[in-house]
Amino acid sequence: MSWIDGALYPDTDPPETLETLADRVDFLARLCAAWDFGVLPYPETVAEIRRPDWREAVDACRLLTSPAYHLLRAWHDLEPLPYLGARLAYIWEDPNLEYI
Repeated sequence: MSWIDGALYPDTDPPETLETLADRVDFLARLCAAWDFGVLPYPETVAEIRRPDWREAVDACRLLTSPAYHLLRAWHDLEPLPYLGARLAYIWEDPNLEYI
């Protein structure tokens, strides 16, 4: 599958498919961890994980400290959960954030 980024699997061979809920949750955890550190996903990956059949995996993942995970929840129209990550004071009050 061209949308599965093999770099997300440094500890094992990348899977060819993500059939089970556990496989999808693992993939999302790896993806969000990389994304949170500035490693952007492939456009094909974004298109794939925005599909409705990923909704269950996104809801099950529960990465409350990940900004990328909260974006995935919004994309799937899931109820917002509390963000438990750091809120940087120097950007939290930035009025330009509403335009991002």
